[in-house]
Amino acid sequence: MHPHSHAFAELQPLKREGLTICSRRNLLKVGVAGLAGLSLPELLRHRAVAAPKQAAKSIILLWMAGGPSQIDTWDPKPDRPPENRGPFGTSQTKLPGVRICEHLPKQAAMLDKFTIIRSVDATYSNHEPNTVFQTGNLLAEARTNPEARHYPAIASIIAKHCGPNHPAMPPYVAFMKSRSHLAFAGYLGKRFDPFVADRAAKLPIYTNIGEDTGKTTTGDLFQLPAGLTQERLQTRRTLLEDFDKLQRSIDSSPDMDALDRYGKQAVAMVTGGRIRDALDLEKEPTPTRDRYGKHLWCQQALLARRLVEAGSTFVTLDLSYHTASGTWDTHGDNIPPYGGIKKGLGPLLPLFDHLITTLVQDLEQRGLLDQTLVIAMGEFGRTPQLGAQGSIDGRNHWTNVMSMCLAGGGLRHGQVIGSSTKEGGYPATRPVTPCDFAATLYQYMGVPLDATYEDRTNRPRFIVEHGGKPLHELF
Repeated sequence: MHPHSHAFAELQPLKREGLTICSRRNLLKVGVAGLAGLSLPELLRHRAVAAPKQAAKSIILLWMAGGPSQIDTWDPKPDRPPENRGPFGTSQTKLPGVRICEHLPKQAAMLDKFTIIRSVDATYSNHEPNTVFQTGNLLAEARTNPEARHYPAIASIIAKHCGPNHPAMPPYVAFMKSRSHLAFAGYLGKRFDPFVADRAAKLPIYTNIGEDTGKTTTGDLFQLPAGLTQERLQTRRTLLEDFDKLQRSIDSSPDMDALDRYGKQAVAMVTGGRIRDALDLEKEPTPTRDRYGKHLWCQQALLARRLVEAGSTFVTLDLSYHTASGTWDTHGDNIPPYGGIKKGLGPLLPLFDHLITTLVQDLEQRGLLDQTLVIAMGEFGRTPQLGAQGSIDGRNHWTNVMSMCLAGGGLRHGQVIGSSTKEGGYPATRPVTPCDFAATLYQYMGVPLDATYEDRTNRPRFIVEHGGKPLHELF
């Protein structure tokens, strides 16, 4: 009856990104997709028969979209000339002899809980889209490889192999400012795309230059239209009656006849209260909310903690105000809205310092830190030499080396892995690739490193390619 292929086949309502529910029709699509065994039920069956069951683990990725400067954050060069070292001073950390930027004093005071990696090789990475590190695949650079968009996100592979830590929660959740800042499921299929949660929570609205408008989002993603109650969605027959314009033959299919407790759990994820409660900051005690603060990113960090506590496995925060290359893309003060190092990056660092340390401390106090790995990184570093695009205070893209940090997950911390050359331009020791990064996350989550997925030609592809190996220093 339709001149076009039906959206149900790909579970991509209205061409939105990820698992987005914006209408009654799309809500019902997601519910029936689960009932038909296309997504969560199948995953739940696999998890139910898996033995032994591993301890619940999760990952929170703080994605610093745009590429933070390694020299002006975690790999300072205080003895270098000003045009190399930049405008910031340094702070001694809790680790003897290790210094980081002066605008990260809270992290410096608790660096024994972190690992800094100073020798990350970002040679193949780019942004818009930011997919090489988020997939762990050197070929996932969409500007040069048309196939890049099909390589699945590390988070999607983890979602497939591990599922959620609670059946009523989505395994992969993201707060996304731009589709180009996030990797999706690709060859794995839309059912392993992230649940994009921006409209599911009431959050402050910021302009693309980071100004608080005083307004908030409605957070009405799970609000059912008038006349459509949760009770009506709990039975298959009524659900199908409300599922307008979809093939009625679904009702007589074997999958529908075989509706079991897994299908009911899939409906519970959509209509139940667990994820809705996790995304409701009003349910968080006021002292904790005050501790995180009112800033958009900090509230999203609190939501990330609530999501992993409720049972999500992988949560990504897109730390950017605008939808272009990213707020951390600090080319120069004459290039708004990016800014340069002093005026652009400078205000971001105290905010980030508060965000990451508050998150790590909160996870620790709630007994969640040993099972939650927190990662902060961008897609590449920035030029050792100041001066970019007619500005004397910015730094251009630099893919030769970058820094990142990790905390939690029950891993070994209180260390610095690798080093860069004296000017901060190249790895000097222990180079770490995107493939090593992926292998590390898979080993942490218990995903077999020799696991494969199939591309469109049914050809198996390894989830870890190009010789990637886990960072043994962390295990």
